[in-house]
Amino acid sequence: MSKVRTRFAPSPTGRMHVGNLRTALYAYLITKHEDGDFLLRIEDTDQERFVEGALDIIYRTLQKTGLIHDEGPDKDGGCGPYVQSERQAQGLYLEYAKQLVEKGEAYYCFCTKERLESLKSIVSDDASKEIVHYDKHCLSLSKEEIAANLAAGMPYVIRQNNPTEGTTSFNDVIFGEITVDNSELDDMILIKSDGYPTYNFANVVDDHLMNITHVVRGNEYLSSTPKYNRLYEAFGWEIPVYIHCPIITNEEHKKLSKRSGHSSFEDLIEQGFVTEAIVNYVALLGWSPSSNEEIFSLDELVKEFDYHHINKSPAVFDINKLKWMNGEYIKKMDFDAYYELALPYIKEVIKKDLDLRYIAELVKTRIETFLDIKDHIDFLEDFPDYDIAMYSHKKMKTNSENSKEVLEEILPSLETLDDYSVASLESVIMNYIQSKGIKNGQGLWPIRTAVSGKQSTPGGAYEIMQILGKEESLRRIRIGIEKLTAALQ
Repeated sequence: MSKVRTRFAPSPTGRMHVGNLRTALYAYLITKHEDGDFLLRIEDTDQERFVEGALDIIYRTLQKTGLIHDEGPDKDGGCGPYVQSERQAQGLYLEYAKQLVEKGEAYYCFCTKERLESLKSIVSDDASKEIVHYDKHCLSLSKEEIAANLAAGMPYVIRQNNPTEGTTSFNDVIFGEITVDNSELDDMILIKSDGYPTYNFANVVDDHLMNITHVVRGNEYLSSTPKYNRLYEAFGWEIPVYIHCPIITNEEHKKLSKRSGHSSFEDLIEQGFVTEAIVNYVALLGWSPSSNEEIFSLDELVKEFDYHHINKSPAVFDINKLKWMNGEYIKKMDFDAYYELALPYIKEVIKKDLDLRYIAELVKTRIETFLDIKDHIDFLEDFPDYDIAMYSHKKMKTNSENSKEVLEEILPSLETLDDYSVASLESVIMNYIQSKGIKNGQGLWPIRTAVSGKQSTPGGAYEIMQILGKEESLRRIRIGIEKLTAALQ
């Protein structure tokens, strides 16, 4: 068997959509599972959609996710150039299109825009969905007419000459054998009037010349595959293995779009997700491992991945599932690596001179994304004006009266204490609780509420007071006493 070679062929049109990332990931996993080659090809023939800086996004995303290509624009493996506009400049695609013209598998079309408009037909009852099914008008032109039109500089395109009778079948790994009526195969354009190849034609030519053995793409390209195969057959080239992946939808089962706010890799990074968790989750969007395991490193995915286990049905992007997975990754992260990522989020909230490393340690097991950090630590910077109802806790058996009593009685001991470390605070407070003969919760809940003003906090009373220090801790406890006193009068 020939060496497995896959490619990722993005267009530089902006941020990398989750669907494109999955295509890149699956292509990478398929080829690395077989110790093959993973190629990067830039498809920039649609110049109108080119976005400045998008190339950098492609390179940066692949680098961050670990999907390192073996060949590409920056790594010539003998099949370059790997940028379609550079290949087009060499006249590559026009040369192959002309070969098809000579074989009768393609033809020049000089039809005007107005004539093409007249061929439009409405799909169903939706006037916005119009198609042009070309009527092969220019196929009947003589060689002399074609030569005269070309000599006169008449604008033209080159169209594929597809049959109108019979059927065409092809095999897809996921969807099996698919047969279509040739009457449905429009004569698609191969070379546009600006001299550039269409996406469909350039793909076939480049995949062949780059020795691509497995083509991974979304199932929206299923309907175009018969036309691709007819091109392969017209040239006498070997047809690659097709792997059409299911679409990715949101929770409402609609196509994942930019409106979701998390449709691209960069969106997810900005929302505090870890790269490794994103890659892990995207791998599961349409693929099922043989085990019940869900957490995989990239190396583990390479070993485990079998493209025959890709599903037909749409994959639902469940942001809550991703958050859960991300939280698991954060918990297992090396602390120094975690702290480096968490620090910018902490500094965004904390402006005071507090122990940021200790704060990071407290929230590490409590957050699902780095954006969650703010909600966990904002009370350390800005003391909230809280409702004293928080002092009443049924499980802790606390209420406003006994909470006020605890705060007033512990205050003198805390005022004389200089060492506000966790160990020292625990010793003082636990001595008070034991001497008072109350349960731990009855003593700790009022103190934690007073110093935090929040229902839920990272760490308990000792940890919070160590971070805040003596002066701020005492100030907050006195505020708590004042609030309770005023409410009980």
